[in-house]
Amino acid sequence: MTGLVKENCPDRILAWCVLLLCVSGPGVTRAAPVPRLFEPTDLEFEDPGGVELDMQFGPVRGENSYRIAMPDAEFDLGLTSNIEFDIDGQFAIGGPDSGNFQFNQVAPDNLWPSLKLGLLDFKEETADLAWAVGTQIGPKLPLAQGAQGVGFEGLLLFGCRYEQTYIILNMGGLRDPRLSGSSGPSGFEMGVDLDHPIDAPGHWAVTGEIGAVQYVSSDRNQLTTTAGLAWRPSENLEMSVVGLYGWLAGGDQFGVLFGISPKFKLW
Repeated sequence: MTGLVKENCPDRILAWCVLLLCVSGPGVTRAAPVPRLFEPTDLEFEDPGGVELDMQFGPVRGENSYRIAMPDAEFDLGLTSNIEFDIDGQFAIGGPDSGNFQFNQVAPDNLWPSLKLGLLDFKEETADLAWAVGTQIGPKLPLAQGAQGVGFEGLLLFGCRYEQTYIILNMGGLRDPRLSGSSGPSGFEMGVDLDHPIDAPGHWAVTGEIGAVQYVSSDRNQLTTTAGLAWRPSENLEMSVVGLYGWLAGGDQFGVLFGISPKFKLW
């Protein structure tokens, strides 16, 4: 993926990973599962042994209530120059379904451990232009309230870099773990991830996403857009603020999210 990824280095095979759980505090009940917000991913690969923690959080109006949400919580570990181990999750505190500001319910989402693979890339010699193809696949683990069994999610990623602007098309689908008494949400996903620097050093960038889910289950379809500003004071830190708006009845309706993405080396 040398033509497109923002970070690259020689292949080295190393792997061991590990992780994490969600905990609810006293006096707080577990809410019914919240339909996962589909956040399109990129084609950036961490160096072998490199870790990025990508987190967004903020107030969001969901389908039925206001929530304090972490709709994007990612752990990315580079294994080789074109293989990365990722863990994606979501978490929210909110409720009740009447829409009042009474944050008395926790709603963790199912966990998605996956491998992101760079399949091919090529670069135009006569222009600062590159193309790449990758995939991200893995099981869905039942952390949501009432979830049982194991699901699956997979994406095909098509990327284009023109100068320092990145556009990544996501196409795929998901089948979440089944819920008590019914099957889990399942459907097709499509999205676009955009990153465009607005200064020469690249410390500031405009970011945007479009994410859509067409469910084949009884869940309501989603079409969500985000737009915002990212600040990168160093190669190892990014901070951002974005606005979120949902165009369909399914998924989150609107919100403001604050992001922080530190990077560090494990080996």
